[in-house]
This record gives sequence, structure tokens and C-alpha cells, in this order.
Amino acid sequence: MKNGRLAIIMLGPPGAGKGTQARMIGEALGFPHVSTGDMLRESLKNGTELGKKAKAFMESGGLVPDDLVDAIVAERLAREDCNRGFILDGYPRTIPQARFLEALFEKSGTRILSIGVEVGDDVLIRRLSSRWTCPTCGKMFNAASDPGKAGGQCDECGTVLVQRKDDTAEVIAERLHVYHTKTKPLVRHYQEQGSYSEINGERAVEEIFGSIMHKIMNHE
Repeated sequence: MKNGRLAIIMLGPPGAGKGTQARMIGEALGFPHVSTGDMLRESLKNGTELGKKAKAFMESGGLVPDDLVDAIVAERLAREDCNRGFILDGYPRTIPQARFLEALFEKSGTRILSIGVEVGDDVLIRRLSSRWTCPTCGKMFNAASDPGKAGGQCDECGTVLVQRKDDTAEVIAERLHVYHTKTKPLVRHYQEQGSYSEINGERAVEEIFGSIMHKIMNHE
């Protein structure tokens, strides 16, 4: 891996495991994991102006407008902990967002490596509809592999787990539709730039992580 600031952009459908991999990569490289979803949910929880504007879009499964997301991303990436590099999870989701990022990176000489974690729709629907989340620490659990977690407690902090509104069957279908129509073109965009690598996301977490780290360490 070359010296200089590196932006690792995680791509893939909702439920592909991008967040889990982004956290693991961040710990391995000492890079911050920048999740726009977490930032938006925090704004919603705290009742900020951004949160109020984003609420209707998030609860329906639609995309939050570019100008709202662009503003919080630009602010976050300007912080000192992003000086060496960072992992972007949940952004960009559209071509205009990707172009906004590229204009931002051109000024700082930041290199881009986009990693697509690919998983079939049938697998995603099973995963997401079984997902339970800790509202306190954000850790996720899967009731399909551990039925006791449905409505149970977080093993990290003891908080009662909840199922997010955007993990219901109807909203999952809408989220996948949005991904295929609005976000999938990003794959072609980064392929054309020669900065895209695809990873099979239907394997064990550690196997996926190993494949991603190999791509990063060999990235020119």
C-alpha cells in the first residue's frame, strides 16, 4: 500500500456486511470508519435540523438528498483523524455524490479504492429481516443464527435489542430497489476509473476480511 491519504469506499447492497468489514478494516489500519447511516441516525435521535429533514427519507427506505449528506461528509473528512485515510460506508450512493467526493479529493491528492461486497437479493432479504440492533452501542445481531436475540439483550451493554424500521420486509424491498437503480451505477463508474475491486460477500466474515485486506495492501 502506497503512502499518502487513502479513501476506501465500501459499496454493496444493504445487508451485505459493509459496516462489519469497515469496522474491521478501520481497526487493522488505524483508519476511522465513517458511516453516513450512523451519522444520520444520530442526528435523527438528537433531533437536529438535519435529522428532522432526513427522517422521512430514512423511514421510507429512500435516499436522503445529496446536499444534506454531502455537507456532513465534507465536515467529517476534514477532521484530523482522517489525515492518513478513512473508510466510507454508505456514501457515495449516487454518481453526483461520487463527483462531489472526487472534487473534494482532488484538492488533497486523496487516492480512491472502492470495494464492492456482492451478495444475492434472496440472501440479503433473509439477513435483513432477521437483523436486530442495539440502540445504545449500534451492535447488530442475527436472529436467524441466534433466535434468542429477537427482542433479547445486547451482549456488549445489556440494552434491549430493537428491529429498525428500515429492516421490515416492505422497506427492505424498497431499499434493494433503490440500490439497484440508484447505487449500482457507481460500480460501473469506479470500474471505468480502474479503482474498483469486487469481493464475494456470501462467505465467512473472516474470509471476506482477508480478501479485502489483500486488495488494500496490493493497491497501487
